[in-house]
Amino acid sequence: MTVEEIKQQYSMRDILSRYGIQVNRSGFARCPFHSGDRNPSMKVYQKDYHCFACGANGDIFTFVQRMDGLTFKEAFLSLGGAYEKMDMDSRMKIYHAQKERERQDRLEARRKQHIKENLDAIGSLRDRLQELAPFSDEYCECQKEMTRQLAIYDELHGENEGR
Repeated sequence: MTVEEIKQQYSMRDILSRYGIQVNRSGFARCPFHSGDRNPSMKVYQKDYHCFACGANGDIFTFVQRMDGLTFKEAFLSLGGAYEKMDMDSRMKIYHAQKERERQDRLEARRKQHIKENLDAIGSLRDRLQELAPFSDEYCECQKEMTRQLAIYDELHGENEGR
């Protein structure tokens, strides 16, 4: 099983019940990671937990690691995980997929920056047009630039819809 399959198979409550930890109706339990917890201070969610007293938090793997003093790999294996040896082709596919994802993220960040700059320019031009005398040379130049920025906006917006 993979990490995701294990996370789908076990809820946080399933893991806590393995250790005999009771969760009340409001989703709180006594935190096993600090002493003196008279009232439940650890909020238990579907896939993770957070202790409001000591700050302990994490998912099912983190919990098993902390409870049993294990590494991630040991916790993964104890929950039924299995490692498979990958051949070079599989590793290269994963590597290239990661690089492509990073490239797409950079492109998306650049696109968002262009949109922000464009919207800032349109806002500045709109403010400037209100200050200028209608049909003056400056007003006409500003209006021309506004038309250009609006065309850029339409182009950027069209890219967004085509995604």
